[in-house]
Formats: sequence, structure tokens, C-alpha cells
Amino acid sequence: MMSRAALGIASSMRSTLPRHGALIKRGVLAYFSKRCKSRRAHLVEYFDQAPIVNEKLLEYEVGSNERKELEESLQKILAIVKHVPIVIDGVEHKVPEELQQILPYNIKRPIARYGHAPNAMLKMAIGKTVEAQERWDKTTLRERMYIWQRAAEMIATKYRFDVVAATMLGQGKTLRQAEMDVAELVDFMRISPVFLRDVANYEPINDCPDTQRNYMRLRGLTGFVAAISPFNYTSIAANLAFTPALMGNAVMWKPSDSAILSNWFVFQAMRDAGLPDGVVNFVPSEATTFATAVTQHSKLAGIHFTGTSGVLKVLWQLVANNIDVYQNYPRLVGDSGGKNFHFVHSSADPETTVACTIRAAFEYAGQNCSSCSMLYVPQSLWESHIKQPLLDISAELFVSKATYCDCFYSALINRRAYNRIYMWLRYIGQNPSCQLLTGGTCSQKQGYYVDPTVVLVSDLNDQICQKELLGPILCVHVYADEELAPTMAKVAEINHGLIGSIFASDANFIDEAYRVFKFNVANLNVNDKSTGAMVAKQPFGAGHMTGTSDKLGSPHALLRWTSPQVIKESYKPHVNVYYPYMDISDDIKNIGKPQPEAKLEAKPTDGTQLSA
Repeated sequence: MMSRAALGIASSMRSTLPRHGALIKRGVLAYFSKRCKSRRAHLVEYFDQAPIVNEKLLEYEVGSNERKELEESLQKILAIVKHVPIVIDGVEHKVPEELQQILPYNIKRPIARYGHAPNAMLKMAIGKTVEAQERWDKTTLRERMYIWQRAAEMIATKYRFDVVAATMLGQGKTLRQAEMDVAELVDFMRISPVFLRDVANYEPINDCPDTQRNYMRLRGLTGFVAAISPFNYTSIAANLAFTPALMGNAVMWKPSDSAILSNWFVFQAMRDAGLPDGVVNFVPSEATTFATAVTQHSKLAGIHFTGTSGVLKVLWQLVANNIDVYQNYPRLVGDSGGKNFHFVHSSADPETTVACTIRAAFEYAGQNCSSCSMLYVPQSLWESHIKQPLLDISAELFVSKATYCDCFYSALINRRAYNRIYMWLRYIGQNPSCQLLTGGTCSQKQGYYVDPTVVLVSDLNDQICQKELLGPILCVHVYADEELAPTMAKVAEINHGLIGSIFASDANFIDEAYRVFKFNVANLNVNDKSTGAMVAKQPFGAGHMTGTSDKLGSPHALLRWTSPQVIKESYKPHVNVYYPYMDISDDIKNIGKPQPEAKLEAKPTDGTQLSA
């Protein structure tokens, strides 16, 4: 099955999750009662600090245990077409008409069958999700954190090779890309509770402990959250569904049709870890049917989405059209792809530039949301140092079945993606502003294959320089060295993307790049590829028309899924109505206060009257 070990996979180290889980179980959590003597200590939870450690990648060397276990998982998945049900409140449902998830690189080979939930079932699922939210929000943060830690450990061990295998087969990822995806999934499950702990540790100012105490407790949103996940990342799909759940929400999860099997394994791992039924409901559905059902319901509390900017706009418009229907203002958190770029300065190291660009442009067939699709190169480096190595290495990349370890990337995810890239290749061939340098060929006889393509583009106003491609096409623009400043300004104007990378050794240029590219990219890398952001290290997400910039992989993302309540408890409340500066007589100030009893005195005998 696998010819030899994949090159470049980082050294492995088993998960450190058992240690973190043990810390929580034996009492890492310290309740608020340790900070004050208030009887309201149970309202707020506080936690000790703990280190954050990213999951390490396995090597999968020939003869290793992980290599054998992965091969067994691959064979197990290929041996049977798995039925994946709709799951609502723990009950599995099946619909008459079923669809199939196929291998992108072998379109005649299905690996899973599933059905789309119809509108009536979606309405029923929404009702069950709302009921589950009311129960789930009553669980303590510690209980939720423990479930997530258990899930992280299970995905890192028990479920790891099934998820890696399903991601390779169903989503067409190579071993390296699938292993990175699962490691990121473990990071989300392990580190999100750490971020929750940090958020929960926030304490309002309590500078008058003898007279009052202030609390802030985290609540879920009232209603339900709809999670609409993409095909390209198993980790992001799980994060979209389970991060809102961690914060006390119940979720309707619509997985991508092209990632059903890997998403199902993650859903099973969460159930195995102890997540109660109904907190996250697994509801494959037709996109329009699902979007219509959730956006028309009065209990919609939020939408968590990753996909194209066009779909994000549609969801936003549907929510806007129904704003008078809702019982609150739905939270909208969305990320879509951008026009990510590598900008090369004349002081850059050519070897680094070429290696990073090839990986960023062509790994996973350019289908990462952070894939590089624009390369800007100065004339002084292009012909002499960059052009030939870039073209030679790109032309030699092995494109084949995802299970081959020699494979650099495999087929596109589905027919729709293939047709889109096919139209771009035709556009390149007919466009006088484009010069095809290598590639440009494709085939769908066996799978949705597109060869690595490099095209020289002269006109930066051409749409190919501004549209997201999401495929193995790299556009190169060569600029005159003396036109550095205006070229940078043009890039900042047209490339509102997720990530930009600059390559240079000149400190002055790097400082200038920080200034020029401050607002048009959310992540700016220096002498590194645009792909490969890690949870907690490079929080991910952009603004402009590429998303809401809520930074997945940071505590900021968690804040979007909570509706905090602030409580003020007074120990010595005031009893005065009037303020000291007011010129009010003592008689008025004393109105309503108990008065001392009057003493009886003898009536004067001289006939005089007492004054009023």
C-alpha cells in the first residue's frame, strides 16, 4: 500500500494529555470560595494555570507500530461502505434516499453512505437542540473541560488512525497532511479547555471587599448554534461544532458531504468521551435546506461557518432578512478563503523562497484556505535564481493516490471543484495577460486530477490575481526592483486575504512590510510559507470579506460563544436617599425613619400655648 515512509514528517512524541487530564480530575479547579467567604462561591469557577503543549506528529516509519495501525485502518475502511446515520438527541435516523462519499482520486470507490435530513427532521432536531441547551448549560465548567480532555486523549490514541485514514481516503489528503490535520484536531480539543480556564479566571475589580463583591459567570447563548463545516479540515469541522458546545451551547452540526466519514469518527469520539446526547447533533443535510431551516427559526443563537465568502454572504443576508423573528441577535462567526500571497524582496534567500512557495501552493492540491496562489518576485531574482528551480521542482511533483507516501498531493475534492479549476485553466489559455509556464493539464477519468500549474501574469488588475482559486495553480508576477513601493501598495489594495508571507533579509524592508500589509492580511509571516498555522501559536482568521477575524485557536474565539452575566453582591448597602451635598433639612431626611416616642409632660397652668 505504502511504498516508503513519507519524507519530512517531524519527530514524534506521544500525547501529554493524560497528565493534563489527571490535573483536572484531582482538583486543578479551585472554586471561588478560596478567594472569598461569600456563600455565592458556587456561581463562579476559577482554575490553576497549566502549560500549553501542541500535539506532536508521528513519523510512520516502515515497521513502526503507528504505520501498521494506520494500514489496518485504511484496509478496514476500504473493506466496507460505512453507513453514517443522522443523529438527533442520541437517536439514529435513516432516510430512504442515500448518497455516497467517494474517494476523490478513485471516483468509482465509495467509502460511506449517508442521507440528507429533510426540512421536517431539521425542525424536530432544532427543538431537541434547544431543549438540550437548557440542560447542558447547567453543567459545571470543570465537567465540560474533563469531557474535552478525555476526547483529546481518545482522538490522539484510540481514534487517531481511523480519523487519519478517513481523512486520507475521503478528503484526499496525503499522510503528512492528514496527520497534521488530526494533530490540530487534538490541539483544539486539548487547548480550548485551557483557553476556557483562562477566560473563566477573569475577575471584575473587587477593591472594596468589605462592602461588595463582583462576579462574572459564563453562560451559553439562549437557543441553538448552527455549525456548517468545510471539507478541507477535519480539525476545523470539529472546532466549529464543539467549541460553541464547550461554552454551554447546543449545536446543530451540518458536516460537509465530502468529509462525512472523518467527521463521523470525531462525533463518535466525543460521545465516547461522555458528551451528553443532544448537545451536538450530527445532521447531514442539503446546504440550502439546512440554511433556510436554521435561519428562519426564532431560537437561532449563532452560526459558526467556514467555507466560501459567497456562502457566508448568503447566510448573513438570510439572518438579516429574519432579524425580527429572532429572540436575540444571532452571533455570526465565519471564515472564508482569501488570496494569500508570497512577496519576495531582492534580499531574500532564493532557496527558501522556492521551497516555501512550492509547499504553500501545491500541498493538498492548493485546497487549504491559507494556500499561496500569488507570488511576487523582483526581476533581479526571477530569471537568475527562482524561475528554473520553481518550474523544475513543480513539474516533478508526484500527483497520485493519497495513500502513496511518495505522493506530494492527490486529486481535488469533488467534481464541482474540478470543474471550477478546469474553467480557470481554460481562462489562462485564452488570456493574453497570462503565460503558462508549466502544468495546465487535468483529467477526471479516474479521479479529479490537476497537474501543478505555474502561470506568469503581467496585469495585476486581472481577476485571476484577485480571486481565490483553491486549487494547484500558482500565479507569478515579476516586478521591476525600482517599482517595489508601488507594487507593495497594489498588493495591499487587491489582496485582502487570510495570510501574506514576505521573504527578505533587509530589516528596513521588513519594517516597511509590517506597515504596508497591516490591514490587508490577518496573519503576516516572515521568511516562512503561508500555510501551517498552529493552534495557540498562530491564531487563525481574517477580516474584510474573508471572515469575521475571530481568531480560531485563541481565547478570543471562545468569547463569541458566551453571554456572560455580572453579579454584584453588596454587604453594606446604603440606606440614605439623599447625597451629602444636597441642602435638605434634617426633618425631610428623616421622613420615613422611625421617630423616638414623645414623652408626656404636665400642661402649663399659666394659660400659655406651646408653639407648633
